Amino acid sequence: VIPPPVIHIESYSEDSVSFSLKMTTNIKVSGYVVNIYWTFDSHRQEKRTLVIEGEKSIQKVANLTAHTPYEISAWAKTELGDSPLSFVHVVTSGTRPVSPSLKAKAINQTAVECSWTGPKNVIYGIFYATSFLELYRSPHNSTTSAHNATVLVQRDEQYLFLV
Repeated sequence: VIPPPVIHIESYSEDSVSFSLKMTTNIKVSGYVVNIYWTFDSHRQEKRTLVIEGEKSIQKVANLTAHTPYEISAWAKTELGDSPLSFVHVVTSGTRPVSPSLKAKAINQTAVECSWTGPKNVIYGIFYATSFLELYRSPHNSTTSAHNATVLVQRDEQYLFLV
């Protein structure tokens, strides 16, 4: 039986998490697949996937949000097949940023100008969809470091926007 890998949180800060991966077996490990999950504004679950080569590994994941819960899951790729998943949870330190205040204004039938307030020097995600279900499961999205963006939409549809 292939055991799951051990994930150990080495350190964390406002915007990063460092963790180590190792196996407690003599089975040869060729690498790991790691998923980092977090929930954005209770509407959208985000995920970042890392594919890591080698047997032992210390990884640092940056560009995270302060005071946000993250779930890290990993499995090992071995000579005998894939291991079961293991999980750890961590909450980044600091104070979570205030949610931006969004204004959306139709420019014409197919373009909406979105603008918002918020801190500078961060990346904003713009999510939009025609229903709450689509906004949660598979919204259209883009990112920017600006405080506004023009979004192209389908005509004759109503949209929900989230920044």
